[in-house]
Amino acid sequence: MPRPRMSQYGDEEPGRSDQPGRRRSRPHRKGRPRRRLALRIAGWLSVAVVVVLTAGSVFLYAQYRSVWDSITRLDVSGLGTRPPSYNSALNVLVFGTDSRAGLSPYQQIKLHVGPPQGGQNTDTIMLVHISPGRHGVTVVSIPRDTQVPYYSCAPDGPGQPGQQQDLGATERINAVLAAGGVSCLWKTVEQQTGIRIDHFIELHFTGFVAIINEIGGVNVCVNKPVYDSTSGLRLRRGENHLDGVAALKFWRTREGLGSGDDPQRIQRDQFLMASVLQGVRREGLLGNPARTLTVLKDVAGSMTTDSGMSASDLFRIAESLRGLSTGSVQFITAPYVLDPADNNLVDFQQPQATELFTALAHDRTPPGAIRKGRRATGRTALVRQAAKPSSVHVQVLNGSGVIGQAARVAASLTSRGFHVVGTGDGPDFGYTTSVIEYASPADLPAADTLKAQLARASLLRDSGLAAGTVSLIVGSSLTALQPLPASAPPSASLPPSASLPPSASLPPSASLPASATQPVAGLGKKYRGITASTSVCKDQSAFSGPLGY
Repeated sequence: MPRPRMSQYGDEEPGRSDQPGRRRSRPHRKGRPRRRLALRIAGWLSVAVVVVLTAGSVFLYAQYRSVWDSITRLDVSGLGTRPPSYNSALNVLVFGTDSRAGLSPYQQIKLHVGPPQGGQNTDTIMLVHISPGRHGVTVVSIPRDTQVPYYSCAPDGPGQPGQQQDLGATERINAVLAAGGVSCLWKTVEQQTGIRIDHFIELHFTGFVAIINEIGGVNVCVNKPVYDSTSGLRLRRGENHLDGVAALKFWRTREGLGSGDDPQRIQRDQFLMASVLQGVRREGLLGNPARTLTVLKDVAGSMTTDSGMSASDLFRIAESLRGLSTGSVQFITAPYVLDPADNNLVDFQQPQATELFTALAHDRTPPGAIRKGRRATGRTALVRQAAKPSSVHVQVLNGSGVIGQAARVAASLTSRGFHVVGTGDGPDFGYTTSVIEYASPADLPAADTLKAQLARASLLRDSGLAAGTVSLIVGSSLTALQPLPASAPPSASLPPSASLPPSASLPPSASLPASATQPVAGLGKKYRGITASTSVCKDQSAFSGPLGY
């Protein structure tokens, strides 16, 4: 095909075409051969630029594929009946472990983590909620000492025993991974929060160190010198700049600072994460593909994801975070209370924890958490309302073997307006924690109202139950119903001598009221959290306590 003739501006001359045997005359222009040579050179340079850019893109893509292929991926299965997905939010389970697998003796010494120590437990568990439209991120930390029921879990791999379902007993959530692997931890978090998880990311020690080093380190702030012999952490008074290894020591330090408990360590780590995000934004890391590739190369070998996450999924997550301000990222800790039987353990605080998890599942801010100065949108909350006690039909079953316990609990519930349809024995007498079984999501409001009467109870869906009736299997730890508000009339309860201590007292409702809400935001103030824009020197309460402060 004849080549179109180009004008002096590089465009095809309008209305003309080359025809065989026909020549067009042009006025002679001085210097035209030089112009033609220049155009040819410019054309070849353009082609060369395109070739280089294309080759670079192919190379970059090949590098990304190579890095992606070095990330460990696991199949997640056996999740049972899962929570529904209400919107296009992305929920990612992120956790770090104390595994020393793959670390050389030199790395063990350098990182100050020591040799392998038996089973693999989770040091850190976080649920990262990225809102629809990617306008905000909420990171919820779950204390590692939180008590959870034993859910039925098959082992993911060798060395994991798996576990049998025992909803009447509890274990620390940080031990779940060692029992049944990632699938077991995934299932437990979903069942306890009611939030459907889309993916998981596991990061080991070396990956954490690599990220910190790539952004040039992070800043932390203390008001007294710190030395922790367990982690090897040393800090001078005031603001300290930490490299990756020092940041890992800070992240892991628990017993030697403040009160020595895990929730306070989480508080310190949230300030550290805020400093990390400030560094990522300052360095423009997410907006630079080459830098992002460098980080992935450093992290890939110590990173594990689910097999359902593709390379494009991971890059879309990074892309969705690129345009966010640090003020749009919230860090909060799941509401908790000390366990009344053992202050080294914690339980989810109700109804606060249910309010938070339900708000995230629906991406709606609960009333009371709306930012000061911002008006509600007027939309009705898409969260479940508590049922009235008079509308709750409950069967009470004895799961502890204590004679007469089911009858006493039934009498107490009746005095508070619940409709008890019968009593009897549970499936067995091995229950420590009480369990509330319900047939379908339509029965959740009734289950919530019943759960609010108990200091500790787990919800379990059983599609074999009759719709409209919930089943309460009473565990041995239940000695009294929760106290009613001071304004409520007195009612019957279990013997005062067997009542729970005041520290376990919970409000009578475990669900969100219907009211005007806005997309999930402003949770930091309601749940004592922070945003990623918070100054690192505002974390002094995270160091208060008898251990050096």
